[in-house]
Amino acid sequence: MVESDLRPLTRHRPLPSQNPLPRVSILLPFRDAAPTLPACLASIARQTEPDWECIAIDDGSVDSGGALVEAAARHDPRFTLVSQPPRGLVTTLGAGLEHCRAPVIARMDADDWMHRDRLAEQLALLEADPGLSAVGARVRIFPRAGLSPGRRRYENWLNGLGAWATVRKDAYIECPIAHPTLMIRAEVLRKFGYRSLGWPEDYDLVLRLIGAGHRLAVHPRRLLGWRDSPTRLSRQAPEYALERFTACKADHLARGPLAPGAEYLLWGYGSTGRTLRRALLAHGKAPSHIVEVHPRRLGKHIHGAPVVAPDAIPKLPPHPLLVSVAGIGPRTEIRQALAEMGLEEGRHFFCVA
Repeated sequence: MVESDLRPLTRHRPLPSQNPLPRVSILLPFRDAAPTLPACLASIARQTEPDWECIAIDDGSVDSGGALVEAAARHDPRFTLVSQPPRGLVTTLGAGLEHCRAPVIARMDADDWMHRDRLAEQLALLEADPGLSAVGARVRIFPRAGLSPGRRRYENWLNGLGAWATVRKDAYIECPIAHPTLMIRAEVLRKFGYRSLGWPEDYDLVLRLIGAGHRLAVHPRRLLGWRDSPTRLSRQAPEYALERFTACKADHLARGPLAPGAEYLLWGYGSTGRTLRRALLAHGKAPSHIVEVHPRRLGKHIHGAPVVAPDAIPKLPPHPLLVSVAGIGPRTEIRQALAEMGLEEGRHFFCVA
């Protein structure tokens, strides 16, 4: 898909027959989003799946965003504006959810565009597999000019995910579902909800779902134009800083795979591994051994943990092993090496970046 595939159109599809419950409710929180809302609303209105409602909840805007949604609602009654004083994203999502009537909820952000087939394609995926609780979709980050190599790598990683198995194994690398692409069964979202704990609410939700045994997948098509802007909330709010992502991972690891004991094995002690170790210490978890390939570290102790080579792993205590290596290439090699040792990912070891 090229950028032209995502350009919003101004025409509207015919309205569906009067159905007391739409197939999908689009949950769209916004604040001071007047510059980007017209494109967002137009992309929703042109969906090939016509049976939707859009709950656009204004979190205390001081610009003309609310008026733009009101104008859209006059032209298309599937749009609904809900206004409130500024309360923050998590509270706003909860308030908007109370107005959603459909059995499926689709998240959307005011600075992004939906592909015209997004709702239809994701609904089809959910309906084809009743065992899926939620689905995401692949994305195209825009504008492309000036996109950093790091953002391009992240986009490639995200767009490499698909079936549940790929989401599960990479869940502790980054958030495996781009939040504006999330489509989730309403009963599941109402049960889990969003929490404000000082780290990303979307990643926290995804990890709670996975930890509770829910299956998630990513649609193989790029169905969202994801705006990369310095004013985006995820670029500005302290809850989305890198260390807060690590804190979120550490909390879920400590309550999940690392819950049975106080010790684990740590492969990698670069900046990623050091940050993870510090975050897990807050939960009373420390590595019994550190696995490294750096020759100057082998045979030494780091914070009391012996540093050993990978071939020593079969002789180590059977603690969960956390592979804290950032690069995709090295991670792939480590996964292969551990599999050859008879270790199973998701049971004996977990990749965390």
